[in-house]
Order: sequence, then C-alpha cells, then structure tokens
Amino acid sequence: MSLFCCPICRAPLERGERSYTCPNGHSYDRAREGYVHLLPANQKHARDPGDDKEMAAARSRFLSADYYAPLRKALCALALEHAGAGAAVLDAGCGEGYYTAGLFGALAVAGRESRLAGVDLSKPSVRLAAKRLPHGEFAVASVYRLPVGRRQIDLLLNMPEETRQSKTPAKYIQKLMYNLDYDQMKKLCDPSTGYYNEPEMEQPKKLLAGLERRRPGQMFHELTMKDLNGKDVKL
Repeated sequence: MSLFCCPICRAPLERGERSYTCPNGHSYDRAREGYVHLLPANQKHARDPGDDKEMAAARSRFLSADYYAPLRKALCALALEHAGAGAAVLDAGCGEGYYTAGLFGALAVAGRESRLAGVDLSKPSVRLAAKRLPHGEFAVASVYRLPVGRRQIDLLLNMPEETRQSKTPAKYIQKLMYNLDYDQMKKLCDPSTGYYNEPEMEQPKKLLAGLERRRPGQMFHELTMKDLNGKDVKL
C-alpha cells in the first residue's frame, strides 16, 4: 500500500510496478523514474507549475555541493527524536530530494526502517528526487492539497519557506557565487528572502549588479575586464 491517496476520491492508492490505482478505478501511471503525477488539472495554476528544468538542476547542483549540510544534519537529528521504527515520513515540498535522502540515510543508519514519500509542485524536481532516492515514493502534487490520507503520516517535513526566510544561506552564497551564472545569482539575490540584508550578501549583490551590465547567462569566471594598465584580467 502506498502512503499516497487518490487526489480525486481520497481513497488509498495501491502502488504497482507501472501505476498507482485506487479501489474506485482511478489510475495514475508511474514515470520511468518511478514518480507519479497526482496533481489534477483543476489544481494547476499554470501550465507547468513550480521550478522548471533549469532551475531544478541549478538547485540540485547547489545542494549537492553540501553547502547546506549543517542544516540537513540538524534536521536529521531533530527528525530522529520524533520518528520511531517504521515511521511514515512525508517531505512536503521535497524539491530535488536533498533533505529527503539525507533523512532516509539517517534513519537507516539509526536502524529504523521507514516509509518515506515526497511531494512537490515541480515535475523536474520530483524527477530528480526519484532518481536520488529510488527507495522512496514521490509525486507531483500540491502541498496545499496533500495526496495523503488522515492519520497516514507520522512525521511531516516542510522546509522550503522557512529556509528561504532564514539568515543562514547568506554565507553559503558568498562562498559559491563564483561558480554561479546570472540566472542563479539573480534568484539567490532575491530581496524577498530573509538573508538579503545580511552583511555576507553585500559582495554577491555587487557581483550580480556587475553581471546585469553584461550578457545574462555568461559564467562569472569567464568574464574579463581591463585593469588600470589596459590589460585583460579575469574576474
């Protein structure tokens, strides 16, 4: 039996090799990577909601460099305090599965077998999550209408907005900025984030301003400028 329920009738879903099915005859095909699409058309507010393929890949590269490893470690420690053996865990807004996979690994090391699932609005992100953690089950779905039954989940993770509004990411962006392109820098230097006015963001903001005067998409380490002697210098 799956941790997910049918998004139409809310009946439990059976997880098969090629599809998810409910007792009322609703069926949802599994993608090649193993995830399932549980976002009805009337719940979509855009043709392709959530992060697109490029944005998902950029975030995956960023997180895979383990700049958020301390945050993931703290999250796993907290989860271990609340998740017992056989716990059903749902990552609501799982993205590309960085935290989901970390938690699965922490539970496994602690000797606690668990059932773990993740949902996200972005299909490219869910695809990456399913690849990262084949043992879990993932679905394209809205966190505002989670496709899970009542009393089905023991532990719920909900990280994205809290992390976005914290001050922590500023120092990691400062370290990583030389390897980011224009679009990635622009997204990370969003004034609506909780870390935007942190002192560590001054240099990234200056670099973004310089990039905005140049060709968008050009890698920062490929840019050059003239020094006082007219010699080309790589930035």
